[in-house]
Order: sequence, then structure tokens, then C-alpha cells
Amino acid sequence: MHWESVNLERCFQEEDLEREFLSFLETLGRIRNLLLVPPDLSRLKSRAGFLSRLAWKYFGPAVKGVIPALGTHRTMTSAEIREMFGDLPGELFLEHNWKRDLSLLGTLPAELIATLSEGRFSRSLPVKVNRELTRNKVDCILSLGQVVPHEVAGMANYNKNIFVGLGGPEIIHGSHYLGAVYGIERILGKAENPVRSLFNFAGEKFGSRLPVIYVHTVVGEDREGNTGVLGLFCGDDITCYRKAAELSRKVNIFNLKEKQNKIVTYLDPRRYKTTWIANKAIYRTRKAIKEGGELTVIAPGVGGFGEDLEIDRLIRKYGYSGRERIMALVEKEEELSENLCAAAHLIHGSSEGRFSITYCTEKLTRQELISVGFNYSSVKEMEKVYPVRELKQGFNRTKEEEEFLFIEDPGLGLWVVGEE
Repeated sequence: MHWESVNLERCFQEEDLEREFLSFLETLGRIRNLLLVPPDLSRLKSRAGFLSRLAWKYFGPAVKGVIPALGTHRTMTSAEIREMFGDLPGELFLEHNWKRDLSLLGTLPAELIATLSEGRFSRSLPVKVNRELTRNKVDCILSLGQVVPHEVAGMANYNKNIFVGLGGPEIIHGSHYLGAVYGIERILGKAENPVRSLFNFAGEKFGSRLPVIYVHTVVGEDREGNTGVLGLFCGDDITCYRKAAELSRKVNIFNLKEKQNKIVTYLDPRRYKTTWIANKAIYRTRKAIKEGGELTVIAPGVGGFGEDLEIDRLIRKYGYSGRERIMALVEKEEELSENLCAAAHLIHGSSEGRFSITYCTEKLTRQELISVGFNYSSVKEMEKVYPVRELKQGFNRTKEEEEFLFIEDPGLGLWVVGEE
């Protein structure tokens, strides 16, 4: 089953998106027990909150629960739920804890992992998901989210929303580390890659009994420069993902003429509160920065490193220090070997010494940021040089005639040079 609606000329207005989505829901027929699986507030612009609310209003009491696909992210607060989902009843929301309340679907063999990682990593991976997905009463799981370039999966969403967003520790750790040792810059923006192959293998072998229907949005700028939903892709197999990824490559990958000496990014404090999420500023721009260049991340909401205390501790202890060093530490340090997701994050968040990274926040100290491998500046001081509320998306100049590329929300795209 595949259904799609695309308009590159003009972003879907709310009434357009509602009409198109309801047209799709009408094709599903009667559903008695439905689970909704949207993202959290960090993917606010996906419009998954709006679509989840429409699904609840359409199916009514058939909606038995809403489980945000948190992965390793923090549980959403009541205020965040209201901001993203409006009047969708709070009592419907269930928490996904990635370390408990899980069902085992099967185990991926170590030989597969070794092949996908080109011999850099070999470990069998149990595939566990939130046990709510496997209850007999569920006859439909509506997985909603945005397809956009992604640092781990190449392109976000599809079965990643299930196996990571509602997954257990082994598949989360293993998939992230696989992507990190294979190479983030070999994966970014690619719909097909070793991590996606891992998820597809898990889906084919163990996921067929999960009644998942995917709803993917693609968000970008229309012909008039407005940002919003340009495409809606729905279905129960990989076709909807591939179609969405094809559109995302067109509208979310920005191919520059040359690498930049200076890139400045701004991160919305409502959505970016730890470097665990805010490092998208590094991931999505790293292929567009010159050797010896600088990335400035103005992140007023960032007040920590990890989304939980243990990962935060590991980041503080080992720092963002590059693939070879972290891979060596994984072999020696049991606490990293048992927390490969943290190890992968430490690799992804490093520039490998190619460029410098300056974080600007009032919620972490200079010493805290320097200790993990970043430079520090305050938001107040940096905004004197780069007044983010006055800047336009794209190329700007400072008062001293320094040219820089400004990106208001790096989570919405990928910036590259010289790629097809």
C-alpha cells in the first residue's frame, strides 16, 4: 500500500494537510485498537503532532495510546505534550523507557553486523521493542514522523521510528555504533546504507507481525520561500520511505559551491536542551566546513550533555574526541563497551580535528564545554557579533565584513559541497 501527495509550489496549509491526511485515513477502513507513534518535541516541525491529533479525532475511542518515539531522549513534559499535540488527551500518552518494558522480537547475528561494518564491529544484537506494540489487541500502529537527512540512519524515519524510537538498548546501541564506525560522512543523506540495511533486515525477519502503517512528512521551503510540509507519504512498506527520501534529497540537501570558513547556527531553546540533540548543528554542517574553519552554535537552551545521567557522565569523562580514539577506548573501557550509543555520539560530535566548534550558552560553564572538546562563548557576547534575530538564512556579513553562512535550524537539512 502506498499513498502520497506532493506540492513543491506551495507548502500545505493546515486545511490542505488535514484534507489530504483524512483522505488517506479513509482508505484504512475500520480499526478497533490503534496506537499512535509520533516523535517528541525535538521534531516539532514535522507536523506529526497535528497529524496525531487528526488521527485521534478521526478514530475516536479506537485510539488506545500515544507513545512518543523517544529512543534515548527524555520523557516529554505535560507542557511539551500540550505544545506539540494540543488537545489530544494527556491520559492517552504512554512513556517509552528504552531500558525496560520491552518485548524481544529476535536477534541479529554478529556475522551480519561484521559485514555491514566492514569488519570494524561484530556483536549479536537482540531486537527489542516497547511491549505495547506486541499486545494482541493492537490491530494498527500508526507511525508518524519526518523524513530528513540523518546522522545515524542516513535519512530519518521509516522502521527506525520503531526499532530505535521504541527500541531496546541493544539495537539502539548497536545501530548507532555501526553508523559511527562505518563513518558519519559516508551515511549522511543516503537513503540506503549499512544502518538502514540493519533496520530493513530486522523488519523483514522479525517485524512482519507488527501492523505498522507509516506516515511520513517532508518539510522544506516552497517556491515562495515559506517553510512547511511539501510532501505526505503513507504506506505499510518501504515504498513510502523511498519516495519521501527522494523528495527530501531534493529539498533538504543544500549543495554549496565551496566549503565555508565560518558557519553560524541557532538552536531553538524549546527543542534543544542537551548536546545529545543539539549536536545536529555539527552533524548537518560538517561536510560544508573548510579545514581549519569554525562552527559557532548559538544554543541558549543547552544546559547539559546527555539525556540521562549515565550518558551525561560518559560524555563528560571521555569527551568528543574522534573515531579512532573512541574505538580504541571501547576495546579497553567496559563502561563504553556497554554503552555504545554514547560511544557513537562521542564520535559523531567530534570534528576529527578538522575544524573548531564553539558552543554559546549561559547554562554550561566555559570549563564544562572545554573539557569535552568544544570552545565556549556566551550567547550575549556572540549575539553582538551575530545578531540572530536580524540575520537571514544563508550568507551574511558582520560589521567587520566577515562572511559567514547562517543556518537557523540545522535539524531541517544537510549542507554539502560537490555532491550529486
